[in-house]
Amino acid sequence: MKKALILLGCPESPAQTPMALYASYKLKKTGYDVTMVSNPSAMRLLDVSDPEEVYVQNKTDIESCLENLNEGDFDLLLGFVHKDAAVAYFVTFYHILKTKSMALIFEKDAALLEDFEKQVAENTEAQIVSARAYHNPTPIRVKLDKAIGSLED
Repeated sequence: MKKALILLGCPESPAQTPMALYASYKLKKTGYDVTMVSNPSAMRLLDVSDPEEVYVQNKTDIESCLENLNEGDFDLLLGFVHKDAAVAYFVTFYHILKTKSMALIFEKDAALLEDFEKQVAENTEAQIVSARAYHNPTPIRVKLDKAIGSLED
């Protein structure tokens, strides 16, 4: 089975947690075993949102994952990027894993969105999936559906 790592940033954006669960669901349907990596705050939100681990069975904190991460551990990296720190983590994971990667970039401010897109594009060859969004996950979901659909082709 293919393995995907979903990298979550700070849970400040209300759209992140539902989109993380949705992304896990979609990737599982396409044949991926999913591991969710996040900081403790994002992990607590996942625990509350999915208490029976229906969508996310494999979770680990970002620091211990980084300590043990090796090239080839995963077949896909999906990073949630909506802050400068998330860009830095995504780029770091990208260069360690050296695998197919997708940056899901979302922000309510158009200038910040463009800046995050530029930073990811300048530092990786990852597929960029970008939407102007914050509270409403629909723009992100629509673009993510298309991107995950392209994985199946």
